[in-house]
Amino acid sequence: EKLGMDRIVIPTSAGVGSAVGFLRAPVAYEVVRSRFFRLSTFDADTVNAMLHEMASEARQIVSTGAPAAAIEEHRHVEMRYIGQGHEIAVDLPLRDLSDGDAALLRELFEKRYAEIFGRAVPGVEVEILAWSITMSASVGGTAGDPPAPTGSRPTSDQSRRLFDGMLGEYKDVPVHWRDDLAPGSRIEGPAIIAEAQTATVVSAVFDAGIDRFGHIVLERRK
Repeated sequence: EKLGMDRIVIPTSAGVGSAVGFLRAPVAYEVVRSRFFRLSTFDADTVNAMLHEMASEARQIVSTGAPAAAIEEHRHVEMRYIGQGHEIAVDLPLRDLSDGDAALLRELFEKRYAEIFGRAVPGVEVEILAWSITMSASVGGTAGDPPAPTGSRPTSDQSRRLFDGMLGEYKDVPVHWRDDLAPGSRIEGPAIIAEAQTATVVSAVFDAGIDRFGHIVLERRK
């Protein structure tokens, strides 16, 4: 019986992936306020005043961090049926609310509730516990299309002695530098793909490929 995984992906900058993601992420800020309402006593004026204050605070923070960027806004509320212990998030429209929107909020809540639990619960009062606004700087443009795969099978003049657990012996295996491998390159195991932060060992039962984004993809031989 075959054990283990058949496909493994090692992304680019895997050793510092969290830091790279943090630095490339758009500026964003979330404001959350607790303000309890039952839909039967919904007060749109109070809610709108609170949402305006929250939006102003979040927009100011994001504008400071990304002064030239367009800003996207998202609003949601945490709602539940009375007596339940957990709330679900419901998206809010990006406009002022009216007292008549209590019916809309119930409709949105019950639609989302049915998506999660299969059906709504008719005749039960609904309550709102918290309100949230998130502002984020828009990410415009792309880095362009990735290069087309080459389909090449690169060779290497470097090698390293490696213990082969399948054979129970040491073997000299080629060493390939990741920066030298173009998208579409294919490498038969056993081999080593080295880079500044780490190295990937391709065992004898796997082959390695470089996808169009530069990720290493290990695939078990059939």
